Amino acid sequence: QLQLVESGGGLVQPGGSLRLSCGASGISLETYAIGWFRQAPGKEREGVSAISASGGSTNYADSVKDRFALTRDNAKNTVYLQMNSLEPEDTAVYYCAASKGIAELPAGWGLSQYEFIYWGQGTQVTVSS
Repeated sequence: QLQLVESGGGLVQPGGSLRLSCGASGISLETYAIGWFRQAPGKEREGVSAISASGGSTNYADSVKDRFALTRDNAKNTVYLQMNSLEPEDTAVYYCAASKGIAELPAGWGLSQYEFIYWGQGTQVTVSS
């Protein structure tokens, strides 16, 4: 059973940056596409970004495009979500998720929670002055 663990959340001022990490122990992530989602209080979970198993393709929600960057280091078994120019509206619990066997992402794939099977427990990101 794949178990994902997120880290890197915290409190940051508007305009600041954070880097979230998604890792797994005991199982290699290199054959899994990874997605990041977020859920703010009282709101539905929304897709933020996804990366293919190879790392060769990524998709982003319009709300984070040009501010967030998703990369992966398969040697470290870790996927990174670099978040820049953070806004109060980015405040949420961020979750990573995995889906096996997605070598390259079709356009728009990976922003629906129904495309993923395995989920982490989440990490809180708060953007506030």
